[in-house]
Amino acid sequence: MAGHDIVISILLAFGVGIELLCCLGLWAMRRTFDRLHYVGPAVVLGTPALVVAVVIEEGFSSAGAKAFAIAVILLLSGSVVTHATARAIHRASTRSGEGEKAR
Repeated sequence: MAGHDIVISILLAFGVGIELLCCLGLWAMRRTFDRLHYVGPAVVLGTPALVVAVVIEEGFSSAGAKAFAIAVILLLSGSVVTHATARAIHRASTRSGEGEKAR
């Protein structure tokens, strides 16, 4: 096994491991706000590791470029989607009287 294959295997194992741990965290947490904390590492750590593995294997071919583009989109939109979800949950809970009263 060449060094190239070892690096790819390590990156894939790391990326998939992070994604699995984040999924387990989502499953284990009871409150929705606690679950949102497990979304960040999946996007920030797992996705780049998987993309780097694809780019090392495929080079900057069509597959490598698509993987890189998807990673950029996920990294840019991940925090926005998380914030919007938290805000929607907060608004829904204040309307139903579970949180502090809306002003």
